[in-house]
Amino acid sequence: MAKGHKPVSGSRGYWPRKRAKRIYPVLKLKESLKSKDVVPLGFAGYKAGMTQVVYVDNKKGSPTYGQEIAKAVTVLDCPSLVVCGIKLYKKSLRGLVNSHTILAESLSKDLYRKTNIPKDPKTEEKIKEIENALEEIDDVRLLVHTKPRESGIGKKKPELFEIPLGGSDIKQKWEYAKEKLGKELKAEEVFSEGEYVDSLAVTKGKGYEGPVKRFGIKIRPRKHEKKRRHQGVLGVRNVARVLPGKIAMAGQMGFHTRTEFNKRILKIGTNGLNPNGGWVNYGLVRGDFLILEGSVPGPKKRLIFLRKAVRCSLPPQPVEIKHVILEPQQ
Repeated sequence: MAKGHKPVSGSRGYWPRKRAKRIYPVLKLKESLKSKDVVPLGFAGYKAGMTQVVYVDNKKGSPTYGQEIAKAVTVLDCPSLVVCGIKLYKKSLRGLVNSHTILAESLSKDLYRKTNIPKDPKTEEKIKEIENALEEIDDVRLLVHTKPRESGIGKKKPELFEIPLGGSDIKQKWEYAKEKLGKELKAEEVFSEGEYVDSLAVTKGKGYEGPVKRFGIKIRPRKHEKKRRHQGVLGVRNVARVLPGKIAMAGQMGFHTRTEFNKRILKIGTNGLNPNGGWVNYGLVRGDFLILEGSVPGPKKRLIFLRKAVRCSLPPQPVEIKHVILEPQQ
């Protein structure tokens, strides 16, 4: 007789399933992300939409090797980021703690919409102070903000976040950050075509949903009393309480911070990419853009973070793109 066992419906990999703290995630530094070169380990762009590209398959061993294939791709609108500051960290019993924040002398007026900025940042004085005590610093990161006016969204308030730097030499990190302070950072300075990256974003919000849609549990038969789209027993008797994360129950679905691994960058462009009439529910991509293989979390207009791939050690594998499909399909 077959074993009468069924695994628990729905993944318990993320718990509790509650709303994200903010609409864009935090780009954290991981040990596996530390590279030898002093370069920014991440970038960000706005999700414009999805389409298809036709390119020559260069994966050896593939049944379509050397042939033209069509793949679904995501287009990200990537205006340059502005390095508006430098954040310096020290090690403590609680981990890394912010010790100094240096702001650039000239800042965008739109940044006042996001946070309070001192009228006199005293940039030169703080730089001299740090150079005399650089041995006490354990990490250096870039403080950047986006330029949404140059995107197709049409909003003014920028996003403000940190980008970690690769390398292990603090002096080299400090010199790189000092050189970039007040300047713009482009996607082509961080990534190259054919490189694998991880995408971080906040997913689409679904609101309050029941256990059938939220976890995929079975709809109860018609002979069951009262409720149909409802869970059955809430747990064993001798615990005398409902164990958190063990029973599929109704609650918030979507608007969670999620990471998808190993997305290949097929193209880094500079002069925009638009179908006739622009991208639906987004607008026009006028400047720099990225074409990623596959899909990424989040709806259109959502800020998508890209970082160096954690689980992939393959070298960049650029492809020959024959055609980007921008016409509506019949």
